Amino acid sequence: MQRIFSGIQPTGVPHLGNYLGAVRNWVALQQNHDCLYCVVDLHAITADHDHKTLAAQTRDLAAALIACGIDPDRHVLFNQSAVHAHVRLGWIFTCVARMGWLNRMTQFKDKAGKDRENVSTGLFTYPNLMAADILAYHATRVPVGDDQRQHLELANDIAQKFNHDFEVEFFPAIEALIPPTAARVMSLRDGSKKMSKSDTSDQSRINLTDDADTISAKIRRAKTDPEPLPSEVEGLEGRPEARNLVGIYAALDDTDHAGVLARFGGQGFGTFKSALADLLVAKLSPIAAETTRLLADPGHVDAILRRGAERAAAIANPIVDEAERIVGFLKP
Repeated sequence: MQRIFSGIQPTGVPHLGNYLGAVRNWVALQQNHDCLYCVVDLHAITADHDHKTLAAQTRDLAAALIACGIDPDRHVLFNQSAVHAHVRLGWIFTCVARMGWLNRMTQFKDKAGKDRENVSTGLFTYPNLMAADILAYHATRVPVGDDQRQHLELANDIAQKFNHDFEVEFFPAIEALIPPTAARVMSLRDGSKKMSKSDTSDQSRINLTDDADTISAKIRRAKTDPEPLPSEVEGLEGRPEARNLVGIYAALDDTDHAGVLARFGGQGFGTFKSALADLLVAKLSPIAAETTRLLADPGHVDAILRRGAERAAAIANPIVDEAERIVGFLKP
């Protein structure tokens, strides 16, 4: 089976966008792939973070991933900082990559904004470590969204330059895997912006740990427009909030926009929002309950991550050892 690597930052409680855009697909990929899923806590410190809560956020995210269906027995779930091979290979790749390549990364420009002179150098070299995350395992497929495709292209550039510079065929090519069922979920307060953990308003997102009353209240308050739902998909043009809510329903119900509108077209948002809230509660309540159960025994979650890190290191260490030999390091 092809090996998959993917990671997610422990920057807060996972939300519906994380679930429909990535985690649900991670669960499905377990059927036919050898999967490594990583809580990327090293990446989390490239921006301002609360050092007092990072460990707890890492544990919380791991518990939520397991509750969503990630199987830490059949596959590997771990936190990035526990496997030192990531940092070892990341430094090699920092020396292989070129400034011009990193200067073209649009995500850095977006995150740094006008204050790029004051942001962390870790944020600038973030893509080098991301390449190391993947290639330390010789993973060949990476489930990513469109916003990460450029980073994946850079990872392939780094792998190719390493192979060329040292006259080896050591690192494989990486293929972006964008599952057809991935959904792009937008803010409940602004349909033009992605649902985000960094949004200051908790009303903008559905957290996977929200209870039924909270979910219902957030959907009831979600921004819409005064027109009823259209009967045809074309009628969603220019209506980002309507498109977002219809898209969420479609993703949860394993249908498409047309299927949702065939059922609710011509109706007001009151009826539709009630049905959407009921569907969200039905799908997310088991995840919230299992997350709560797992976190009642934090030592158990920590033990899962520790075992996952040991299994991950057993794969990555020999690969990175060989990369260091190729570079020319004296190895005992």
